[in-house]
Amino acid sequence: MTMPGADDLVELLDDAEALSRRFPVWLCDVWGVVHDGETASRTACAALERHRASGGTVILITNAPRPSAAILPQLEYMKVSPDCYDAIVSSGDVTRHLVSQWAGRNVYHLGPEKDLALLEGLPVNYTPLDEADVILCSGLLDDDRESPESYRGRLAEMRQLGLPMICANPDKVVRKGAELLPCAGALADIYTELGGTVEMAGKPFPPIYDECLRQAAGKRGTMPALDHVLAIGDGLSTDVKGAAAYGINILFIVTGIHEYEFGGAGADVLAGRVRQAAPAVQIAGIMTGLR
Repeated sequence: MTMPGADDLVELLDDAEALSRRFPVWLCDVWGVVHDGETASRTACAALERHRASGGTVILITNAPRPSAAILPQLEYMKVSPDCYDAIVSSGDVTRHLVSQWAGRNVYHLGPEKDLALLEGLPVNYTPLDEADVILCSGLLDDDRESPESYRGRLAEMRQLGLPMICANPDKVVRKGAELLPCAGALADIYTELGGTVEMAGKPFPPIYDECLRQAAGKRGTMPALDHVLAIGDGLSTDVKGAAAYGINILFIVTGIHEYEFGGAGADVLAGRVRQAAPAVQIAGIMTGLR
């Protein structure tokens, strides 16, 4: 496939029908595309159902710092039908593999109680910070009230102890209704700034895409060619950079975490911003919302 250049026309698409024919496998972001943290997008769900009904495969890919099984109750609560997807792959799934490599060692968890499913059954010991060998960061304790900067002192203490960090969610912010709430990736940025070492689990890093394609191959009976795979997402630093790094096309959704930044911009301006974030990205199209 020829990679689009900076001067190539990128369409602001009305629907995803043509992309469904062109790309049998969709790797679709959840927060910002399928739902906004509070309400599911019925048009997005319908588009995913149509793609599957026409023979396509949908793998939901999310940077949620919880195992994929723990994502299901939220999807069910929002009435996201199982007909919308074939499988879910989460940053939490990949994180569990990374933490398992510390078997028998001591882990300090920095994150809220809602992420405790991430820890269940792993062959490590959860300890106070002063006994830890590694930090597992899944997010802020109270993302409704706290800011990443309020953790700088605690992160500096961790850095002084020389502890490596596993970040369970590379996202810096996530959309919840009309709000943008801080995520573990923002804490990881501060830790890196302080000189700490961070290992990331989810988008834009390859392991989560590897697992998505393994899941797609299991559903389709063969490993899909990369030019038959479409990433769908709203994040420049995660979805767009991840697609570019992996060599797959991106359908960029404007009405996500960048809506207030990009709202009202034309396709040429949006394409420029997407390529600015990841110059090598292959843009299959831009939509205001998946439909």
